[in-house]
Amino acid sequence: MAVTAWHIGPAATWIPSVRSALGPTLDGRGDPRRLALTFDDGPDPGSTPHFLRALDRLGVRATFFVLGSRLARHRELGRRIAAEGHELAVHGWRHERGWAPRPVRDAHDVARSADAVHRVSGVYPRWYRPPYGVLTGGRWAAARRAGLTPVLWSAWGRDWTATATPGRVLAEVTSTLRGGATVLLHDTDAYSAAGSWRVTLAALPLVVEECRSRGLTVGRLADHGIG
Repeated sequence: MAVTAWHIGPAATWIPSVRSALGPTLDGRGDPRRLALTFDDGPDPGSTPHFLRALDRLGVRATFFVLGSRLARHRELGRRIAAEGHELAVHGWRHERGWAPRPVRDAHDVARSADAVHRVSGVYPRWYRPPYGVLTGGRWAAARRAGLTPVLWSAWGRDWTATATPGRVLAEVTSTLRGGATVLLHDTDAYSAAGSWRVTLAALPLVVEECRSRGLTVGRLADHGIG
């Protein structure tokens, strides 16, 4: 019973009010003059290159929370992300919720993913965000053991849904947007509604323009002043 409570209890940080109360790092709050732009679930050769081109046009560098299993299959794309000035961070090895306590596997998967990022980019990652934002006790311990700082988000676009539109993504992001926020989007539909990445791609310049209109500099978590 105690092991289950230790494992499941921290997952309550998925709730924004709980996450915010626990501290600014987990909530992704940084320099109030900035906004950290992050993407989950890639890399995906069918969609990620479109985001890289769009970000280049916008003059924005972002943080990509990648899955180790996908990075292992698409190393060249991972190298391209890093070479273009973006940051690679750890999203785990597989896209699983991980409700069952399995600390040994959690530790192995997070460390394996961090090593994959290091091998591809030449830089050891700093950040960890679990799939679905489910930060169990086992995953939290695994991140600390791997030398990673867990970061969730303070605003998202709900861009993974079948009903998402560019306007709705922008509205979702701006509904809770504050200076210093970390924004969660997705550069692939591998675990989302089919074709949803195209909606995110169309929303991306709208989000960046809105942030800049508020005087915010959009960039990577590494430049965000957290942790």
